Amino acid sequence: MLKSIATGAAALALALPVAAQAEYPEQPVEFVVPFPPGDLEDVLTRMIAEEFQEEYDVPTAVVNKPGGGGGPFPGAAEVAMADPDGYTIGSFVIGVPLIGPEVGIPALNPNPFDPVGIFLTYPFVIATSADAPYSSMEELGEYAAENDVALGHFGSVLIPTQVTLALAEKMGWSYSSDAAFDALDCNTLASGDADVINTTLQLILPCLDEVQILASIGAERIPLTPDAPTVGELDPELDIALWNGLFVLKDTPEDVREKIAAVAQEVIQSDEARQLAEQTGALIYWQDAEEAAAQIEKDAETLGTVLRLIDN
Repeated sequence: MLKSIATGAAALALALPVAAQAEYPEQPVEFVVPFPPGDLEDVLTRMIAEEFQEEYDVPTAVVNKPGGGGGPFPGAAEVAMADPDGYTIGSFVIGVPLIGPEVGIPALNPNPFDPVGIFLTYPFVIATSADAPYSSMEELGEYAAENDVALGHFGSVLIPTQVTLALAEKMGWSYSSDAAFDALDCNTLASGDADVINTTLQLILPCLDEVQILASIGAERIPLTPDAPTVGELDPELDIALWNGLFVLKDTPEDVREKIAAVAQEVIQSDEARQLAEQTGALIYWQDAEEAAAQIEKDAETLGTVLRLIDN
């Protein structure tokens, strides 16, 4: 009798965790964007979060955690310290998996994240005021040889900044100074806080007729600024994709990843996303986890070239 009771109790104990384990998601879900609200990654992540809430009827929020001159890394570190259960999802730029392990934040080294998928390539630009005495990167280099030129960026450790500095190095000149800003928009140039900025086109669209786009960072010209060459055109060695994707911790269950990916892919293929691409010049698409991992590997090689240039 005692043996029978013990056997039944053991069976019940084994069954309890299974019975208690509800199907994901059963509680609020956070998408963490480690930049201020308003830019493309934030807009698209909010669209994904809204669809996720509608699909699964759980509270879903986008949480913005900008890090100032620290770039996205403090915000990414908070995601890294969450549980690997899919309730905290990172919406990250390329620099998080590529540079994050090198910035001295223990939570990011080694890289704790896996991609769920990539959904955006930024229309990232190098821009200056319309009345600046230069209208191309070549003319900017000639001007910088005789004058001080201050560069504004989102953080010295970020890839767009490093590509911008590497391009100047390849062209034989350098900026006299540079500084990080939380926001790089029309006011940054108008106030004279920086002579040249590297920022997303979205942030300067309201004053596009008051700025000059000297170059865009990437392999394809931006449809809204077709006359501006890409950095890849100016120097093929510096051709790197500036993308944003969804990331989870490496121990996150596969079925959880699949549910996040399914919602994101549906949103990215929607008419609303297509219209956003047409309005902003962004490339909006869905690159699944396997394709995203291959993209990260390719970009890591190019980043090696960039870092060798700016470290010299």
